[in-house]
Amino acid sequence: MRDLAEGVTRFQRDVHTARADLFARLADHHAPHTLFIGCSDARVVPELITASEPGELFVVRTAGNLVPAYAPGSDAVTAGIEYAVAVLGVSRIVVCGHSACGAMTALAECHDLSAVPTLAQWLRHADASRARAAARGDVASLVRQNVLAQLANLATHPSVAHALAEGGLTLHGWVFDIATGDVEDLSPAGPVTTPAA
Repeated sequence: MRDLAEGVTRFQRDVHTARADLFARLADHHAPHTLFIGCSDARVVPELITASEPGELFVVRTAGNLVPAYAPGSDAVTAGIEYAVAVLGVSRIVVCGHSACGAMTALAECHDLSAVPTLAQWLRHADASRARAAARGDVASLVRQNVLAQLANLATHPSVAHALAEGGLTLHGWVFDIATGDVEDLSPAGPVTTPAA
């Protein structure tokens, strides 16, 4: 805990003080342009990957960057999507998968998940991804197919469907390579590989 507390102290002293005008503006203004749905993996940091400033991204992180298809009822992922689209009015949604994803590796290699039953149930949201993947054990293929499947799930959400129909929203699928920093764009106009700057 000491390292986190020291980090907060450094942030307050070095970052917040130097960017006081930005944080003062953000205190009363929340208008991100993009909903970024990424994996909970600690190695995948949306603001770092996109070189975004505070306030630019509305971030939802889930194990395996999974987006359940819309169903009535409440869940945190759906609530985050609805808020970002219907209230904040984001103009883009990015679903970002990544290399060496633990969730996709577990599925591709058929790991025993009996010790983590809640996680096993959550990963059922990737069943369509598994069905579309090239072959058992092909983690890279499953990561890509999973991004595409989650984009399809996103379109089932009423707020997303409405914004898409109105032309005020675009969906993008990315795969981030941790080792190289490359981002592969799987969006309908893609795929395009964008090397890290």
